[in-house]
Amino acid sequence: MRDAMASAEVGDDVYGEDPTVNLLEEKVAKLFGKEAALFCPSGSLANQLAIRMLVAPGEELISETNSHIVRAELGAAAVFSGITTRTWESDRGLLKADDVLKIIKPNSGPYLVSTTAIAIENTHNFGGGTIQPILEIEKLRNQTKVLGISMHLDGARIWNAHIASGVKLAEYGKHFDTLSVCLSKGLGSPIGSLMLSSQEIVTKARQWRKRYGGGMRQVGIIAAAGIYAIENNLSLLNLDHKRAKLIAEIIEKVSPSLIDANSVETNIVGLDLSEFQITAKTLSDELKEEGILTSALGPKYLRLVTHFDITEQDVAKITEVLPRVLKHALVS
Repeated sequence: MRDAMASAEVGDDVYGEDPTVNLLEEKVAKLFGKEAALFCPSGSLANQLAIRMLVAPGEELISETNSHIVRAELGAAAVFSGITTRTWESDRGLLKADDVLKIIKPNSGPYLVSTTAIAIENTHNFGGGTIQPILEIEKLRNQTKVLGISMHLDGARIWNAHIASGVKLAEYGKHFDTLSVCLSKGLGSPIGSLMLSSQEIVTKARQWRKRYGGGMRQVGIIAAAGIYAIENNLSLLNLDHKRAKLIAEIIEKVSPSLIDANSVETNIVGLDLSEFQITAKTLSDELKEEGILTSALGPKYLRLVTHFDITEQDVAKITEVLPRVLKHALVS
């Protein structure tokens, strides 16, 4: 990947003149069956550009309660675009079309807020890497299309959903007006996401990217990493999923209340510490002392994520150390 970056042909991407960026955008757009794509430095920017294109200031975006777009992007939709949000709640972030259809309020007239777009996250990060059922996506799309409501896919981990479910990327893509996809998570690129849509919407979003300070110059050196990742690292995700399942099964044996291993579908293992005195931060610190890095996402939620930099030796260490630390931590 670094060799590809070092040898990348570059130009000025603000003017659309970086050939490596252009190749990446064309390649990813084609994978999802879209007309165009726009390279962005982060998934949050790709998301915000997408919903800016779909929802006018004062209108409403609907998303799941624990979705990244409403929990982890620091109110960007309101701050930058004047977008109001409302949410539905679901178990592990799992999409059920009927849950969404119950709360949408399209065409609400001059005195009430109208729903104009829905954002779906796949896989669902805070749900523990939950894969959204394609049949539920299709059902929601069919219903909302009649109502004139747009749909956005936060596909930061769509590659994991694709590998684990076998659903083609273009099958996901056809149900959404806009998508964001990330290159810097499971695929291992150092930086980068893309926003995908029609040529008209992407052209408009390109102007907003510049306005938000996201215009980049000779960024082909980063885009080359994304091309390499797509061409070489997709097939590695299945191993990440197997390792996450193994870790979850080991944790479940320590205490079934921490996790249901059957719920682990991709590369995220989320531990529920609500029944124990120890906090996620404390447990994360204890694991760090043993050389295992985790994320405390809230007082009682600890996240472990597998990725292709983990070796077989690392896995062996995790399976030996994790049960010991957990047993000690949960009784202390």
